[in-house]
Amino acid sequence: MRITVNGEGREVVAETLASALAELGYGAARIATAVDGDFVPASRRAGYTLADGAAVEILAPMQGG
Repeated sequence: MRITVNGEGREVVAETLASALAELGYGAARIATAVDGDFVPASRRAGYTLADGAAVEILAPMQGG
């Protein structure tokens, strides 16, 4: 299926957000996610079904001061 990840078009086989993140190489990374503008907590990713054309945003925490 075709999705957009952080503004870039990507093809994935995965049907859930958790599977897509693993396929994209994020695995166990500590990240925040949103799909089509809605925050998706880590606890809901495994059951969150992606639709063709979904816009996924992936944000990694930053350290610094």
